[in-house]
Amino acid sequence: MEERTRAYLRGRFRDHYRRTEITPPPAANEREWGFIPWTDSPGTTMVRHRSLLELGDLSEFLVRKRPRHVYFSAGRFRDPGASSMGEKDWQSADLVFDLDADHLPGVTLGEDTYAEMLATCKDALFRLLDFLENDFSFEDVEVVFSGGRGYHVHIRDENVRHLEREHRREIVDYVRGIGLDFDELIETETVAGLGRRTPTERRHLRIDGGWGRRIHEQFMAFVDELLDLEDEAALERLQAFDGIGEGKAEATLNAARNNREELEAGNVTVHTAVAQLAERFASRAVERDNAPIDEPVTTDTNRLIRLPGSLHGGSGLETLRLDRDEIDDFEPLSDAVPETFRGQEIAVDVTDGGEVELGGDIFTVSEGDQSLPEYVGVFLMARGRAEKEKE
Repeated sequence: MEERTRAYLRGRFRDHYRRTEITPPPAANEREWGFIPWTDSPGTTMVRHRSLLELGDLSEFLVRKRPRHVYFSAGRFRDPGASSMGEKDWQSADLVFDLDADHLPGVTLGEDTYAEMLATCKDALFRLLDFLENDFSFEDVEVVFSGGRGYHVHIRDENVRHLEREHRREIVDYVRGIGLDFDELIETETVAGLGRRTPTERRHLRIDGGWGRRIHEQFMAFVDELLDLEDEAALERLQAFDGIGEGKAEATLNAARNNREELEAGNVTVHTAVAQLAERFASRAVERDNAPIDEPVTTDTNRLIRLPGSLHGGSGLETLRLDRDEIDDFEPLSDAVPETFRGQEIAVDVTDGGEVELGGDIFTVSEGDQSLPEYVGVFLMARGRAEKEKE
């Protein structure tokens, strides 16, 4: 990045901070702060181990330093400005989740567009929120668009802030479906009846919530698909599963046709073949419904995370807090474009052209000197695809 480009971006980031009110996180004075300045070195230099007391007024600091990136810690400390983690004296930490489109299994780098990657990431966000809100019943949940390629979720419920790393690891394993044991989702009921010499056991899949609900939804969707097919096609579909021959396929289809209400209630003991088939849907549910979070972020009680309201130095987009009812309609490539960069054009020298979807439009950008809407020019410069030209 040339010095003219750095100077321009520094100046415009400062203009953004002059007109933007930044709301710090709770207990901001107990957190470590860090930032990455605009430097001419090939790598990035993180300035960290700063307390809010050292930075001073946050808004004034951002205007004065106009950093490329700015972060605060999930952890809370007695002495957040100390130079080592031991000296900081850790007290507690938010539970933080990071979804990054680069790491999602449904994203193909080099093929998916930026917009497609972010759409896939939003789908993953909804799956994560389903776990956090319905399985864990967390209440203090803050969702943030990262300004880059994903979302952050901050949990600040009192009962999670003191969790150690190993306990946070258990939460990670749960939302990822790691080590899911189908048998642990089964409730066993002893059934005695007239004429029975010995009681029998009825095994029910727990369907009122959690992974049991997700597995049951997948299984019943498959059952209903079977019931819509002719017998020959349904049997063929069942025999496509490893280990299911003609006999088990016929038994399963008969159970589906004659005992659908029992299956709907979670009774997987209507036939042994049905129980074996239902268990196979555990892995399918994990594949479809798990939340593909960046695991080390959640287990790290000292993690630095991007400040909402700040600008992302790799895109020029704003890191935005989102109310829960805003997420459905949120369009990151439009809604996160800062007002500071709207309404004017700038001259840039594009070194890496192509399509850019931003601000509700799609721009086909050629290489060379040209005038572009400022938010497009800032995006290209921040990503190393353009340099600032003289106006």
